[in-house]
Amino acid sequence: MIVTTNTPDLPHMRNDYRLDTLVETDLAASWHEQFAAWLADAVDAGLPEPNAMIVATASPEGRPSARTVLLKAYDEGGFSFFTNYTSRKGGELDANPYASLLFPWHAMQRQVIVTGRAVRVPRAETEAYFAERPRGSQLGAWASPQSSVIDGREPLEDAWEAYAERFAGEVPPPPHWGGYRVAPDTVEFWQGRPSRLHDRLRFRRLVTGTTLDHDEWIVERLAP
Repeated sequence: MIVTTNTPDLPHMRNDYRLDTLVETDLAASWHEQFAAWLADAVDAGLPEPNAMIVATASPEGRPSARTVLLKAYDEGGFSFFTNYTSRKGGELDANPYASLLFPWHAMQRQVIVTGRAVRVPRAETEAYFAERPRGSQLGAWASPQSSVIDGREPLEDAWEAYAERFAGEVPPPPHWGGYRVAPDTVEFWQGRPSRLHDRLRFRRLVTGTTLDHDEWIVERLAP
């Protein structure tokens, strides 16, 4: 039994956010330019894991799940990350291809929240990224049946050692491993403000028909 004498006073744990403001005239012309600026701020501020994001998915029955994943690329087309396609998130994205991403930059009193459709990236893109991974992580992608129930840690380590022997040289990406790109429908920039009257400015993509020659976006202010 765990015994503690330092019980958190949760009802009174809060900070009043006063570091910055966010008004419409502050925004860049596009969501991806604004995201680039805020990500650069997070990196420059020395935040740990500034590219860490919470990826939320849901089953076809609407049961949600969430986990932290590292962003590995982004451009005007969306946000990319890599995973085991047979994992829980992989299975949910294949069955219900919509996701939400959350970048929790608490030290800067900022968040970025994304919603959109997830699609698998081309295999060539997966192969190019996988080649840049540390060898240990490459072997881990082969050894771990992600999200599956396993009988202790030893089988996992044994599998890693077996793949280390199998792939003495270059390690190829497993066929069940690859990337997803989340093409956003909305990108919200959240800046903490005093009295919980936070600034929330959202870029929302307009869909006026079945196809678009180019994306059209509007900016909306949301109540905190």
